[in-house]
Amino acid sequence: MARLAGKIALITGAGTGIGRSTAEVFAEEGAKVIIAEINAVTGEETAQRISRAGGEAIAMQTDVSEPDSIAAAIRKGTQHYGGLHVLHNNAGGSTEIDGDVTRAPIEEFWRAIKLDLFGTFLGCRFGIPEIAKSGGGSVINMASVVALIGFPGRDCYTAAKGGVLSLTRSLAVEFAPQKIRVNAIAPTITLTERVQKIVAGNAAAQKLSDMHLLGLGQPIDMAQAALYLASDESRIVTGIVLPVDSGLVSV
Repeated sequence: MARLAGKIALITGAGTGIGRSTAEVFAEEGAKVIIAEINAVTGEETAQRISRAGGEAIAMQTDVSEPDSIAAAIRKGTQHYGGLHVLHNNAGGSTEIDGDVTRAPIEEFWRAIKLDLFGTFLGCRFGIPEIAKSGGGSVINMASVVALIGFPGRDCYTAAKGGVLSLTRSLAVEFAPQKIRVNAIAPTITLTERVQKIVAGNAAAQKLSDMHLLGLGQPIDMAQAALYLASDESRIVTGIVLPVDSGLVSV
């Protein structure tokens, strides 16, 4: 049997990269997928890719940092499919203008906080009640390996992802009585198109990439980790941060 048969999953930022790969893996494993993506074109492309492969998916243009937008996506998606079992707060990312705390633009700090941390907060705020109505399920937040190790030049992003880790642990305790598991994935550098542009010419990122024991990650590596946390195979796993990092934390 497919590992997500009968489940309904909402994935934010599923128009490209890790989110798209995860949406496709979830659909292959039997889930009906709600794609919440700020870029309407790429979100619809993901939905069409899933449909052509024989899966079920709908796309909704969504800004995860705006309460009304993410609330509407969750409401419409759950009404369309009849419930929600898996919420993957995947939308986020750093930019080239991030830097150390003394030089990073103030507006970049708030951008990272609003997208990465507040966006995750809002997804949980509106998604968890729907999962509870469906009898329980899984929340998967996207953190980062930079929240687990010292990494220079990304202080805005690191602060936001550190907040995601703390929020994940608190929610795991708060919602366990409702049979809702809350976990986080901490990816290493993952070679999406966007990240490849950031890494190019970045000395600190290149040094970090050289420390990976098994090479840099691909979107499918993160998607497979999300699949485990979404499935019933992880039914007693909650409150963890799963590094998918090619051994970087251990170096």
